[in-house]
Amino acid sequence: MRILLIEDDPMIGRAVKRGVTKAGFVVDWVADGRDAECSLANRVYDLAILDLGLPKKDGMAILAALRSGGNSMPVLIVSARDNVRDRISGLEAGADDYLLKPFDLGMVFKTPCSPRWFEGPSRGTIAS
Repeated sequence: MRILLIEDDPMIGRAVKRGVTKAGFVVDWVADGRDAECSLANRVYDLAILDLGLPKKDGMAILAALRSGGNSMPVLIVSARDNVRDRISGLEAGADDYLLKPFDLGMVFKTPCSPRWFEGPSRGTIAS
């Protein structure tokens, strides 16, 4: 399974990439919206882990482009945007789930868009 991690915070990006890679997945990590678009245009992914507050192009715009283009790849939003309206907007825009930062890495493997057969251990809390 190949996962695209779209996260601009280096600490969070490193921690998530390390944990997901340890779990046996291939992870491509990009740190801004334009690089995310480029990666999505040039490779097929099984899952995107998407931050919303990205430089160069907002995560919601990336999600909207995916869905309007007919891409049904599962998308897990991980964001510090914690108000209910933001969470509802993300889900209505086509995200499969929405995790709030900080989050326990084990939650990545327990969302509706993660592989059901994976029973990964918790790897600690990821701070925002």
